[in-house]
Amino acid sequence: MDKKWLPLTITLGVAGVAVVAASVWPDDVEKPPLPQSLCHGALSRETAELIDDGQGGGEVSAGAWESKGSTTDSAVLKECHVLRAGQDGAKRRGVYKLVVEDARSASGTKNGSTPLGPGFTGWALPDRAEVTLPVGCAARMGSAAPHVRASLEVPSQDEERLYRLGEEPPVAPATATRNNVTVMREVATRLTARYDCADTG
Repeated sequence: MDKKWLPLTITLGVAGVAVVAASVWPDDVEKPPLPQSLCHGALSRETAELIDDGQGGGEVSAGAWESKGSTTDSAVLKECHVLRAGQDGAKRRGVYKLVVEDARSASGTKNGSTPLGPGFTGWALPDRAEVTLPVGCAARMGSAAPHVRASLEVPSQDEERLYRLGEEPPVAPATATRNNVTVMREVATRLTARYDCADTG
């Protein structure tokens, strides 16, 4: 069977966007109530709204894609762009990106980063973060890799870019890091519950 991308359109709240899905993650897992969640159920709207690019605006929505990975040992690859409506409620802009993918090793540590806390393997900085799901999640999500990792990118907080432009970060680094910790803890918690793959040891 050809496992190229299979189109599936789902409405996400008022500012509906298309979701392209492939048969990589288990189809028998109950879909979350999409108006209340984003990124294939990985984030509640309330938590998704914590990350801010300083431009204000309205409701958050998301565009998500998942497909078979580019190599034979990569079965999980999911990318979700979280968007926010403009002040007029019309044009949407990307605020951050969440990627869930295969990993050969668990998240290490980054210099100057903040740990996610007890029970979570990962770290957070103002502009990015990582969390590794429990070991059992890889197989439950259809992956042959040892681990599945979620990573977060927040371009508006990129320190190198801000330095080059001579701009201040839109959100104080300590606050941005704290928000990223909350987001990644929720991603890990919700995906672990959805795929019933919590560590039992």
